[in-house]
Amino acid sequence: MAFFAKARKKPDAASADADLGSVTLGDGQIVAIAARIDCLGDSCPRPQLMTRKALNNAAPQDVIEILIDNPSSMEAIPPMMPELNATHL
Repeated sequence: MAFFAKARKKPDAASADADLGSVTLGDGQIVAIAARIDCLGDSCPRPQLMTRKALNNAAPQDVIEILIDNPSSMEAIPPMMPELNATHL
């Protein structure tokens, strides 16, 4: 699981439900998850594209949860965060 993928049919990859839960950061701060992107089962470059799209639609300080299980995407997404003005948690 990563914070900031079309082998099977999914109703909608992006979720903006009212209660997506929260995450505790390394400094102990608890922040709400603003959106969840389900890229499980998807291969490159879809997880990267969906991450980029979610971050373009996010407000400053939003936490976006990206669900991925593709090894190359898990390696590729964290290094692309600085170019998107985002931080990998």
